[in-house]
Amino acid sequence: MQHTRDGLTWHTFSILEPYPELRHGYFTRAGGSSGPARDELNLAFADERDPVENVLANIDRARAVLGLPAPAFVRQTHGADISVVMPAHNYHPRSPEEVRYGFDAMIAPEPDVSLLIKVADCQGVLLYDPVSRILGLAHSGWRGSVQNIIAATVVKMTRYGAVPQRMLAAVAPSLGPCCAEFVHHAKELPPRFTDHMVSENHFDFWAISREQLTGCGIRPANIEIAGICTKCSPEFFSYRGGDQWGRFGIMAGVSQEHFE
Repeated sequence: MQHTRDGLTWHTFSILEPYPELRHGYFTRAGGSSGPARDELNLAFADERDPVENVLANIDRARAVLGLPAPAFVRQTHGADISVVMPAHNYHPRSPEEVRYGFDAMIAPEPDVSLLIKVADCQGVLLYDPVSRILGLAHSGWRGSVQNIIAATVVKMTRYGAVPQRMLAAVAPSLGPCCAEFVHHAKELPPRFTDHMVSENHFDFWAISREQLTGCGIRPANIEIAGICTKCSPEFFSYRGGDQWGRFGIMAGVSQEHFE
């Protein structure tokens, strides 16, 4: 579902609509303070040409329209390490120096923590158990898919009480099978990924993620994939499409007020 307010446009997943305590959205590139015309919503400290104050203003605008507190986010490095964020950590960076390095997923075992994953072709994957109220967000590019960061995040969430059979999973816009070309796939991708080769050197990473999610025990009916290719769609930043300087984001948080 598409939403627009205060100049920003974001989308929510229909599979998550029955859970109002989970405030979430993935944002288009429109309506921020970045870019040549200062009208784009870059959410990452990805390029020194975009001043820090612009990025912080964009993050603040995005979390405000969702009704979330300042989000936690990390320096994503295409690995498989996971950061656990608790309310007491009070972790919401306000400068590049404050950003934790080396994580590609975060989980929030308790409410009143918001999380932000930043992407520009890679997948932003939201995981939620509505019974235990445990939330996870993962950044899964092709290297993350090879390392199966999705499974690692699900396993980490189970250690805090999440149950895969109850979990809901949603995948934000990312590089589609139309544009996910890997001419060196014999060196970069494992042989099992060839089951999802849809044409010469092109792979369906949406199908790969769906397979990884069901492999963790998540029910197929509990999975929603946006199915929007970031390189094809002008709404979103795309690294392969030439937008090396900007990132859009998927943001989510569980509000305690719904349970009081």
